[in-house]
Amino acid sequence: MSRAPRNSVQDRPSKRSLILRRLRRHLRPVAWIACGLVVIAGGFVIVRTATPGGSILTLQERLGGMTAITGLRVTDVVIAGRANTPEPLLRSAIGVSKGDPILGFSVELARQRIESLTWVEHATVERRLPGTIVVVLQERRPFAIWQNQGKFVLIDRAGQIVANQDVAQFKHLPLVVGIGAPPAASVLLDALTERPLLAARTEAAVRVGARRWNLRMKNGADVMLPEGHEIAALDRLLQLHQTQSLLDRPLLAIDMRLGDRLVVRPRSEARGDARGDAKGEARGEPSPGSGGQTAPPAVTPVIAKKPT
Repeated sequence: MSRAPRNSVQDRPSKRSLILRRLRRHLRPVAWIACGLVVIAGGFVIVRTATPGGSILTLQERLGGMTAITGLRVTDVVIAGRANTPEPLLRSAIGVSKGDPILGFSVELARQRIESLTWVEHATVERRLPGTIVVVLQERRPFAIWQNQGKFVLIDRAGQIVANQDVAQFKHLPLVVGIGAPPAASVLLDALTERPLLAARTEAAVRVGARRWNLRMKNGADVMLPEGHEIAALDRLLQLHQTQSLLDRPLLAIDMRLGDRLVVRPRSEARGDARGDAKGEARGEPSPGSGGQTAPPAVTPVIAKKPT
């Protein structure tokens, strides 16, 4: 049986086949472009016909409902980094439960709701198909307790309010008192931490006039620090205590507001000669026992105590 040569006329494609091959080669990119235009046009129609402000969510809800039929539902919600954030508030902010369509909610809106919680500084929300939602929290770290108008709240290092409930469990934190205390507290409290001898004797740091600090000591004395020169005054106070046991003496006040002098007000003087001292201070006269220095202004009582 004889075979025709490989390059015979019968092996060559027909003219029609050659034309169809060329058409397919040129029509393929045109088809992809057409599909893309159809998708864009469909999305535009959906957005234009949907209610204002709800088009994206409506589309997402429809997509979530459609994909839920195929089994894309939430099977697990994993939370990492939670220590102090109340779990019921967090779950409510996440806004998704087991069985919900996993593509039917916005991870961005969930993140915004979570970060609105006072304990949360930063949050990430991830959707891991087929059915897991992962929430990672970075919580604010309580730095101090702020007492203002008889109420206690926790603040972080930046002065941001963290919580106003269950403050008693953080009573080991330092106490700051008064209007304007939170944003200015970190510098003073860090300085006290570096001087543990003073920190151990300090009951609270009281903000005065939103510009300077008084230290309320555990023995009831008030140390009036100069505005803008607190660290230098703390070093001087520490030296005076180490050399003369200043903080062990029965004093009502230690005025350090003037850099070239130190004025002390003994507690016995305040008890025995309160009326006379008040008159003398009003006239700017030296106070007995002050070494000829003008007595410090009367100390305004401040309720400074930690929550129980």
